[in-house]
Amino acid sequence: MKAYPPSIANLIQAFSKFPGIGPRSAERMVFYLLKSEPQESHRMADLIVRVKEHTFFCSQCFNLSEAKLCHICTDENRNPEELLVVEDPKDVIAFEKAGTFRGYYHVLLGSLSPQEGIGPDEIRLKELLQRVDKGTIKEVILGTSARSEGEATVLYISELMKNRPVTVTRIARGVSVGHTLEFTDQATLARALEGRHAVKS
Repeated sequence: MKAYPPSIANLIQAFSKFPGIGPRSAERMVFYLLKSEPQESHRMADLIVRVKEHTFFCSQCFNLSEAKLCHICTDENRNPEELLVVEDPKDVIAFEKAGTFRGYYHVLLGSLSPQEGIGPDEIRLKELLQRVDKGTIKEVILGTSARSEGEATVLYISELMKNRPVTVTRIARGVSVGHTLEFTDQATLARALEGRHAVKS
């Protein structure tokens, strides 16, 4: 990096912090900005600031939103009896692209991982129970990943739901073990959702 002026070297280092972006990719990004018109760089900078300042977690489902409630929670045409529980807002996007689910979502913002110190209080389980206890939801669909953390979360939630009047189901095994949902193709996700099965506790 010493070959570059400090401003360029610092920007390359900053871009290198993005997931999947190494030093060479960061260099290409910086040189793209250097070759682009000034207004293009300003527009990108403004978009980054806007995302940070105007994007929040939905107060009900914890999906990403620019308002108190996200566009899915305010959609009255969806089925209020079905709640699909996922780990991350990116999972909501994956299921929405698949196009077969018309209920509502609950984003846990993580999964149980004792090794990393992530217990029930670190994810949105309390809020999940509050939504279920309102009595409208009839089916809780567990759409967590097939990784060990996702499976541990399934077991924990199924125990929490034991004495509640809801059916608990799990998406089918079309999703490969160890994979996160964001990298699963839309057709596979749709089949996994349609082929969901009851969780045995």
